[in-house]
Amino acid sequence: MTSPGRTLSEADSKELVRAFGVVVPDEVVVVDVEAAINASNSIGLPVVMKLVGDAIAHKSERGLVRLNLGDSDSVRGAAEDLLAAARPEDGPVALLVAPMIRGNRELIAGVFRDPSFGPMVMLGLGGVLAEAIGDVVFRPAPLDIDGALRQIDALGSQALLRPFRGEAAVDRQLLAEALVGLGRLALERPDVASVDLNPLIVTPDGRPIAVDALVEIESPGTEPAAPENPPVRIPAGGFDALFDPAGVIVTGASTHPGKFGFVALHNILASGYAGRVAATNLGRESVLGIDTVASVGELESDQFDLAVVCTPAGANPELLRECARIGVRAAFLTSAGYGEAGEEGAHAQRELVDLADELGILLAGPNGQGVVSTPAALCAQIVAPMPPGGSIGVASQSGNLVSTFLNLARSTGVGVSRAVSAGNAASVGVGDYLEYFSTDPETIVGLAYLEGIPDGRALMASLRRAASVKPMVVLKGGATEGGARAAASHTGALAADHRVFAGVADSIGVTRVETAHEAFEVAATFATQPLPRGPRVAVLTTAGGWGVLTADALAQDPDLELAELPADLMAAIDERLPARWSRNNPVDCAGGETRDTIPEVLELLVAHDAVDAVVYLGIGIQSNQARLMREGGFHPDHGLERIVDYHERQDRRFADEAARLGSLHDKPVLVATELATADPTNPAVRAVIDSGRLCYPGGDRAVRALGHLYRYSRFRGSARR
Repeated sequence: MTSPGRTLSEADSKELVRAFGVVVPDEVVVVDVEAAINASNSIGLPVVMKLVGDAIAHKSERGLVRLNLGDSDSVRGAAEDLLAAARPEDGPVALLVAPMIRGNRELIAGVFRDPSFGPMVMLGLGGVLAEAIGDVVFRPAPLDIDGALRQIDALGSQALLRPFRGEAAVDRQLLAEALVGLGRLALERPDVASVDLNPLIVTPDGRPIAVDALVEIESPGTEPAAPENPPVRIPAGGFDALFDPAGVIVTGASTHPGKFGFVALHNILASGYAGRVAATNLGRESVLGIDTVASVGELESDQFDLAVVCTPAGANPELLRECARIGVRAAFLTSAGYGEAGEEGAHAQRELVDLADELGILLAGPNGQGVVSTPAALCAQIVAPMPPGGSIGVASQSGNLVSTFLNLARSTGVGVSRAVSAGNAASVGVGDYLEYFSTDPETIVGLAYLEGIPDGRALMASLRRAASVKPMVVLKGGATEGGARAAASHTGALAADHRVFAGVADSIGVTRVETAHEAFEVAATFATQPLPRGPRVAVLTTAGGWGVLTADALAQDPDLELAELPADLMAAIDERLPARWSRNNPVDCAGGETRDTIPEVLELLVAHDAVDAVVYLGIGIQSNQARLMREGGFHPDHGLERIVDYHERQDRRFADEAARLGSLHDKPVLVATELATADPTNPAVRAVIDSGRLCYPGGDRAVRALGHLYRYSRFRGSARR
């Protein structure tokens, strides 16, 4: 039986955090009224007085704090009242006398030990409304100064950190040093369960001072349990066998079109896979023209790298042994009845993982939907579709989300290199797949969907390694219970799963998104656009409203900015647009376009050193008019054939120029129009797709994706702030 944890008194808590670089007031602890009066005179009036003790956590809620005591009589009265308010359960108590620290701003900082990710450092807006407002950011310990400064930058309440109501800006360096110290405390004192500094009052000269502190000491034996499934070795060549197999076996092939064993074999053959294909069927039936065998052991050795397993769970241990004997190095298990099916299934899953590890077989799944590899023309999955080829690598804990991303690849034309449903991820998890994608020459960007995170430290390590090489876009769903073990701490109460994961992702350069559509669009942008070298964005629009809304989206992004157009650029645009153009950014052509206006103005913007990226709005209008002319009953007479061809040709030309100029100047040029979804057959939309780029459904969506590109570029050190 473990003993309960305990909290340190405020005085002891402050002494501990002071040793790690947190600024606290000079204060005195006394035990009687006369000593309190002497201490207040020594410190200098006015003072603050509190009743403190190891068993007293939230003093404000109990009225155990007296502020702004300006004379000896008020000090005496406060001391007598506080001592009288002590309860038997408080244990030994004392009076803490401290200088009255004044300031209009309050922050909260602390340490929390997440059950999955380990020690986290928290910073947020503090005071009694800390939990109600919830403007907090977490970062995994340890932190360096740069990481701490980025954590400060991530707070939503940035206006409070700048000069405020006649007070100086927050001393970010001093605040960052406190966060670094808290991270160091978390590592050097594993017995500390949580630290709660609430509030940190920001003085008029900008110094953050911890006027209250609460440290909770860990109960023996309450450290987070080790992951249920210990890490296994990834066999050498296992991922190559999974994604680029020379031969594939479908086990449990069926003649019934509704069975997994039929669908998996059908999709492999229908996708055009050129390698060797074999299948097992106990009745040796012919399935889709494949003469099946009763067991894998009947097949020739060293001809097959991958087994797609559609047999029941009970048959799979012997099946894996047979696969190993003929040289199979990877197995994807669609089979259910494992970890998702209760303790008996979980036991079978652990045994299967151990067996695959012993045999040197990469075990994907079980309970997964399959694997896709467009370079190998392989669609070894039980859920369609086969996406176009491209450079997005997809890994998901949900097979349905894999389908979503593949469907979006088909609709947008931005293709996929590899895709895999991790299923139960018994042996190989999403982090492992993303690490493989980071070394895969066919993949430019990793795209993942996560739900449960049984081993946050291992995932964090994998994501950190992957994101240091290539962009990694992660969508996390499913709020879980993790978190607030430290009931005595505001820090623990604020540590919701999504906040902790956000802090982990942001600290290691992972691009975190909120929806499936955003996830794909951001990944597609990484796959098709260069990284911006700075935050300055120019907007080119053929009509004002689109530009205004896109400018609003830029204003809402925490890092991007509307580029200021320098005089030479303004003069060059003047020569190509009528005097009524907006003469500002967004560049609104105001209906003054001639045949070459869009390409020429677009080139001026993209080529200029004052612009890091361009969003082009309004493509497709001419093709829309052409469509009406085609369908209006007068085409091709009255000269309509020629003007229809001209309109469509112009839009195709604009799309091609946007792609050409972006490549030529190595800058992002994003093309947006609602026609991307309103009329995907519009020639302009098709032309953007044919140019190899994503056509965004609106300027706001383009800006959101561009913001993620810029932040990753800055993380990699290739972009200006």
